[in-house]
Amino acid sequence: MRRRVAVTINGTSYEHEVEPRTLLVYYIREQAGLTGTHIGCDTSNCGACTVELDGHTVKSCTMFAVQADGGQITTIEGLAKGSTLHPLQQAFWDEHGLQCGFCTPGMIMAAKQLLERNSNPSEREIRLGLEGNLCRCTGYHNIVKAIQAAAKVMAPGAEAKAPASVS
Repeated sequence: MRRRVAVTINGTSYEHEVEPRTLLVYYIREQAGLTGTHIGCDTSNCGACTVELDGHTVKSCTMFAVQADGGQITTIEGLAKGSTLHPLQQAFWDEHGLQCGFCTPGMIMAAKQLLERNSNPSEREIRLGLEGNLCRCTGYHNIVKAIQAAAKVMAPGAEAKAPASVS
């Protein structure tokens, strides 16, 4: 028995018939064709699949697509505006907050939610805000630096940096 799922992902409407057991991460990758959300563990341990659903971060491997029916989803692909990177994406690039890049989408999505709740987090608050998002390459130091740099740009009243472009 298949169920119809209708969601909006990064401003685009999607509607598909899915098996009720289809995980949201597979729906995003396979039905919507957005592969920036990574599948790391299927057990909610790594955070590589983190997305926003109705304004809250969720690990998309922990919920079924049918649970997101009617929802608004933002993935890593939805952060950039055309060729202009989101300040977090730019900061991860500038501060070398990525190495292999596998955890990066989930880290950025978790950091976005953190900075929306706390525009000037301490290093400890950043590290706590990233709990549940694992990186096996970087040691987190540059990830924390990237989030601190993005916080300065994203803070209310901060002067906008010149936008960066992706070639």
